[in-house]
Amino acid sequence: MFKIILPAVVLIASCLGSPVSNNRRFPNDFLWGVGSSSYQIEGGWNADDKGESIWDFLTHTHPEKIEDGSNADITADSYHQWRRDVQMVKELHVGTYRFSLSWPRIMPGGYMNHVSTAGIKYYSNLIDELLRYNITPMVTIYHWELPQRLQELGGWTNPEIIPLFKDYARLVMEMYGDRVKIWTTINEPWHVCEHGYGVDFMAPSYNYPGIPAYLCGHNMLKAHAEVVHMYRDLFQQRQKGRIGITLDISWPEPRNLDSAEDREASERALQFYVGWFGHPIFSKHGNYPKVMIERIRNLSKEQGFGVRSRLPEFTQEEIRRIRGTADFFGINSYTSNLVTSNGHNNTGKFPVPSFNHDMGVVESQEGVDWPGSGSVWLKSYPKGMYNLLKWIHREYNAPEIIVTENGVSDRGGLDDYARVDYYNSYLDAILNAIEDGVNISGYIAWSLMDSYEWKAGFTEKFGLYHVDFTSPERTRTPKISARVFAQICKTNEIDWSFRPTLDDQQLVALAQLPAEAMVPRSSGAPSLAGWSLLSVVLLTFIR
Repeated sequence: MFKIILPAVVLIASCLGSPVSNNRRFPNDFLWGVGSSSYQIEGGWNADDKGESIWDFLTHTHPEKIEDGSNADITADSYHQWRRDVQMVKELHVGTYRFSLSWPRIMPGGYMNHVSTAGIKYYSNLIDELLRYNITPMVTIYHWELPQRLQELGGWTNPEIIPLFKDYARLVMEMYGDRVKIWTTINEPWHVCEHGYGVDFMAPSYNYPGIPAYLCGHNMLKAHAEVVHMYRDLFQQRQKGRIGITLDISWPEPRNLDSAEDREASERALQFYVGWFGHPIFSKHGNYPKVMIERIRNLSKEQGFGVRSRLPEFTQEEIRRIRGTADFFGINSYTSNLVTSNGHNNTGKFPVPSFNHDMGVVESQEGVDWPGSGSVWLKSYPKGMYNLLKWIHREYNAPEIIVTENGVSDRGGLDDYARVDYYNSYLDAILNAIEDGVNISGYIAWSLMDSYEWKAGFTEKFGLYHVDFTSPERTRTPKISARVFAQICKTNEIDWSFRPTLDDQQLVALAQLPAEAMVPRSSGAPSLAGWSLLSVVLLTFIR
């Protein structure tokens, strides 16, 4: 029977520069998972009685703000294809599926006066199907899907959001808490606040720098704390679950490690990105980082805002109430940046006032030789992940850390060896951190499947599974990386030599996919670039 023969040079090259397995293993109880989010995969944007979200509103009214003018009205259609999604999770040999709930799918207007039976049932069915295969649901209560009607009240800048978020959280804990044992309140609050309100990037796309982002963050921290206290008071003892929050950052590597100024810029960036939300929750004394409080207060005064800082102040009671409100530290990180100080002459040319000007750090990837990806901002630098995990460990007195998102994009294809290399190298960095004493209990790969990538639309692909967005069924096909990641999760170790080629199932699927799936992303095994669909079909039959 004919097989594709790997030239010896390819086999040798694929291992060059890669560590040889020496039986280094992740802990036996290590949590392996894969992730997604509601708006990115579900579709069914107005199915049954679902309400409009801020992302529905943004993509429908301003398609020009999306790279390909698309929206997630259907996307991967997980609202109808959820059984296949669970099968994919099962195929990956992971024990956990991290997904988010759509607030407007459950409470169309954001209020308790209208709860969608169809929305409640959808997630209940998904949770039951996961448990049927012994997969633990890890549920994010808020992953950027705010009901549009609440945005019209000011969204997260309005303190009224705090009791509304608590009502929503109480409902989902009552509905699902008997079956959900890992909760996160909010995914990436920095993105919600700065990218949603400070600049014109994520919904609601305010482009109002320097003021509303801090109001958003203030209310978000209070809302998070209220939900955690409610869970601990009413649910945790009988439901036996855990609850935390997920923060995010790209590691700020000092441009010149010998420069004290660059090292200070790196530390300042960590305090502004991670510390903004991490310090009030995880630090010994709570409250915002001292450097944030002082810089924003002083700059506010210089800018003519008077004695009142643009960063709101917590009362002592609020500081006490927020501190300690997490059972684990969720962190999302994909890449790193080189950082230097902005200086008094504003070399970064940041708006005044703005978060970036307050932070006083210039970030770039200019001049680095790190491997690239399908996203202009994402380059592979695994040492940055190691450094970040070590910093969190030191800064917050060794909290339990779960890496809740990590992954890499490309522009399409099934033979995604660059993604294999990325996962191997980042997981190796995480294993190094574990061996150096960092308390890391789990890793969630991003993402389960190709999906709607926010402002990038469908141009960037992060999935372990390819999705054919032209097919009515949104057919899912495992990529090479899915097979490699499944092997890692099954064996609890990284096998650098495991670089499979496309199998019969993938070749058959490839023959039916659009042309973009024929484009390989990297080397490491023979590529199908330039092969016609007929060639793939013929090879499949020959095999």
